[in-house]
Amino acid sequence: MDQSPFARRVSDDVFGYVQPDGSWWINNCGFVAAGDHTVVIDTCSTERRTRALLATAASTGGAPVTTVVNTHHHGDHTNGNYLAAGATIVGHRKTREVMVATGINTYENAFTGNDWGHLELRPPEVVFDDRLTVHAGDVRLELIHPGHAAHTTNDVLVWLPERRVLFVGDLIFNGGSPFALMGSPAGWRRALDLVRALEPETIVPGHGPVCGPEAIDVVDGYLGFLQKLAERGKAAGLTPLQAAREADLGPYEALSEQERLPANLHRAYAELDGLEWGAPIDLGAAIADMVAFNGAPIRCFS
Repeated sequence: MDQSPFARRVSDDVFGYVQPDGSWWINNCGFVAAGDHTVVIDTCSTERRTRALLATAASTGGAPVTTVVNTHHHGDHTNGNYLAAGATIVGHRKTREVMVATGINTYENAFTGNDWGHLELRPPEVVFDDRLTVHAGDVRLELIHPGHAAHTTNDVLVWLPERRVLFVGDLIFNGGSPFALMGSPAGWRRALDLVRALEPETIVPGHGPVCGPEAIDVVDGYLGFLQKLAERGKAAGLTPLQAAREADLGPYEALSEQERLPANLHRAYAELDGLEWGAPIDLGAAIADMVAFNGAPIRCFS
């Protein structure tokens, strides 16, 4: 029996931990109950939320959490790592590198309303480059890096092939605007081809309700729209913020977090200038444009 309204059974002994409403800093996680131990996929942005996740995972599975897999470095998926005492944190090599280099980022000038609690930096201790297999009892978890930048430089798919379940991290925002500032629109679209090739039946997205493969095309379509908008904006001599303010979102008007558009355009413009996928850009300027587009610091509920 599920021990939390957030825990949703997606296969035998496999649970998605879906936190409404999936907006800024409110992510989804997951866990696999392996009998004598529990494997958790991602932690949360705040102390309170992570403690609730870990308690649910341990009580539902009836066994301690021994392993945490991070799907990428962003704080809403990693800030709570340190609370998994006694567990090993597993992630991509670049996840560790970025976390060590930048520390815990809360972007206080851009966001308001978060209740962080006490946070401590804890990057992955076990890292990999391409693929790694984790066994949780009889459940096989294939950890797959797409080989290039997508949502970030260090995205990890957690694929359960025998269950046809995919924990896709933030390669899928279900109902929310994709956020490509620290990755690559072009690389993300290529990574979605990998997601399609796996042929998952159930997808646990990084944000939003559990879904099926139909969500892939929505994200892909938005990223294609973003690329075309960037081409038109640059050709017209518009800044990313100006292009965002003039944009007609069309079928993507209903997606939440529309303030991500100018930041996404900063990345799309950089790619049009020939910058490599995921290469460093001025994050501060992009985030400032996001706040300007929103008209105020972005209200959070984490």
